[in-house]
Amino acid sequence: MCGRVRLASDYSEIKIRMKLAPDSSAPNFEPDWNKPPTMPMLVALRSEDGKRVAKMMRWGLLPHWAKDEKIAYSTFNVRSEEFTTKPVFKDAWKWGQRCLVITDGFYEWKKLDAKGKEKQPYAIGMANGENMVMAGLWSKWKNPANGEEVLSCSVLTCAPNDAMAEIHNRMPVILDETDWPKWLGEESAPNEELLALLRPCPDEWLKVWPVDKRVGNVRNTGPELTLPL
Repeated sequence: MCGRVRLASDYSEIKIRMKLAPDSSAPNFEPDWNKPPTMPMLVALRSEDGKRVAKMMRWGLLPHWAKDEKIAYSTFNVRSEEFTTKPVFKDAWKWGQRCLVITDGFYEWKKLDAKGKEKQPYAIGMANGENMVMAGLWSKWKNPANGEEVLSCSVLTCAPNDAMAEIHNRMPVILDETDWPKWLGEESAPNEELLALLRPCPDEWLKVWPVDKRVGNVRNTGPELTLPL
């Protein structure tokens, strides 16, 4: 599960880190330490001319055949074990619409009682302080009501590593930089090799710390949400 992320890094640094095309335009986004589904996400993808570029996409994939936007509320994540056959996602996979979802990390909630009424939020980031880059799928949808074209994305999830298993039974697929070209289609790779990338990252990649329960309210968006308890 990955239902809340943060991104406040400077875009000029992201552009260098992600090796985006020098002449690519800079997407407009505001720093946000508590971004929920349906909000714009920064993603990197391979453009039609082969360049690596960044786009803002709605978080919650809208398949090209969707009649309206309601489906996006349940498609912000998809299990890596089953996305290739799920109707909502299989076309994006078949058409090679894979992307890198760029974040500074995410939040997860640990159940403190059997019924899950009491939960403690945790912030998860990269131990080296760099951006957390997640495997994603993207889609292009045209709103039948007004003809507006909407780009949207979903984050792939996998079983947890040991660091995350203490908190939750799922985690986003976090890709190593060496695997970005394959996932984006910049380097040729068979489907079997691509699917093999969708595994939990090593424990030592992550840092995990408890944060204030204010992160549970999406109206709270400031950097204080990442302060450790």
